[in-house]
Amino acid sequence: MYTIGQVSEMFNIPISTLRYYDKEGLFPDMERQSGIRKFSEQEIEALRVIDCLKVSGLEIKEIKQFMEWTKEGSRTFAQRKQLFETRKAAVEEEISQLQKTLDMLKYKCWYYDTAIADGSEENIIAMLPDKLPPEIQKLYNSAHEIEKEAA
Repeated sequence: MYTIGQVSEMFNIPISTLRYYDKEGLFPDMERQSGIRKFSEQEIEALRVIDCLKVSGLEIKEIKQFMEWTKEGSRTFAQRKQLFETRKAAVEEEISQLQKTLDMLKYKCWYYDTAIADGSEENIIAMLPDKLPPEIQKLYNSAHEIEKEAA
């Protein structure tokens, strides 16, 4: 069993947030000893799921719905799985967009390193759009994929 302070440190979550989650019913079976919350492994695992769903873009009311489904047992397995499938797809799309952003940042770092070394952008411009060094070409192509899709 863990105290609210220990859980706060473990997850780097303010105590007030943990109290809010409890008030919202996200820890329905939490034990209390003399009015003090005691977090079991069940609440710790619930907090891991809550954190995952929150980071994936769900709001507390939607997470609360998920927690209510868990109390309903096996008849809500399909709903719960669908929720995770939807969140997984959203996170995969976000990762894809972030990868394109990272590729653009890497490309631009190379671009300016090269421009600084050359003293101009002329050599780089002459290589655009498809005569860049192979690794840089991959970054460039990835970063410009959206523009190609739109064209």
